[in-house]
Amino acid sequence: MKDVYVVSGQVITSLGFTIDEHFQKLEQGATGITRNQTAYVPDPFFASFINSTVTDINFSLSGTRENYTRLEMLMIMSISSALKESDVSLKDADTLLIISTTKGNIDVLEKQNREAFTSDRAYLSVLASTIGRYFDSFHKPVVVCNACISGVLGIIHGSRLIREGKYKNVVVCGGDIISAFTVSGFWSFKAFGTGPCKPYDAGRDGLSLGEGAGTMVLSAEPHSSVIKVAGGSVSNDANHISGPSRTGDGLLAAIVKSMNESSLKPEDMGYISAHGTATMYNDEMESLAIHDAGLTAVPVNSFKGAIGHTLGAAGVIESVLAVESLKRNRLLPSTGFETGGVTRPINVIKTAAPAKLVHVLKTASGFGGCNAAVIFSKNG
Repeated sequence: MKDVYVVSGQVITSLGFTIDEHFQKLEQGATGITRNQTAYVPDPFFASFINSTVTDINFSLSGTRENYTRLEMLMIMSISSALKESDVSLKDADTLLIISTTKGNIDVLEKQNREAFTSDRAYLSVLASTIGRYFDSFHKPVVVCNACISGVLGIIHGSRLIREGKYKNVVVCGGDIISAFTVSGFWSFKAFGTGPCKPYDAGRDGLSLGEGAGTMVLSAEPHSSVIKVAGGSVSNDANHISGPSRTGDGLLAAIVKSMNESSLKPEDMGYISAHGTATMYNDEMESLAIHDAGLTAVPVNSFKGAIGHTLGAAGVIESVLAVESLKRNRLLPSTGFETGGVTRPINVIKTAAPAKLVHVLKTASGFGGCNAAVIFSKNG
């Protein structure tokens, strides 16, 4: 079976437009989550928005004159940056583009955007085709849309295609933005916290939405990479349309299968980048799965206290940041965490610290009972 290497990655969130910006701020425990008042819902809510003016200025440097949506601009910039760090090209017949998202360009259906874009731009296939056309992609891009595991699922699917010899390279880009649709939906669930979200904390009371784009370039060739995708698995606990399994069995299955595929034992794992939405049920479920997998002592963090829940982009953004931690042998704090608030205590990281890392686990869970886990390892 072919090895799959992580050649490069890039992320864009409220914390910045480069990995270095993110790492510096994450080490300090910074957050991009702020209090916002919009026309979407009647009361203020906490969320992590990317500065639109900075986005427009940065995208203008590309020199293109075509009219792109805000999400398309973010995804194009993320992909462009990741490709520049590699010698991979989407123009090649052996390279595939995977787009991971939940709602895509849903904002084009909002009243203020109807004159700028046609309604068909809201179709995920049109989003993917638009981005593929920008890069003159040889192949029609593949769309992965499976709630909040979309990003991790995209990485797993891309890795499997490379292992099967279908493609030499796969570029996985995850992206989602905050819109009236997403805000009103989570508002109706009463899922928003009363402040910036606090994953795994005793005082957590809800999530904070975020927006962003992240790209990971995978390849059968090592290039200069020392990081491999060691294994990955997907499961569904079929518990509820919006609530996770109360036992964590679905996520546990994905974690165990990923470790088995990677030929790893619990004691081999050095760090877990978990889902950590700061809702009561998700964090509790995750703690049960981590405990039952024998990973209680492994350092854990969630990036959502810093960048919010970026939905379909979360799995790619957080995987890129987890890989960067692996490269730098550095553990990043779980922003917002102070006191443990789950029934199975887990080792949540409070402050940045050096660590000799060889294997890291990234998990994700989402609506409909979906779960995913992927393991990144240093080569050799």
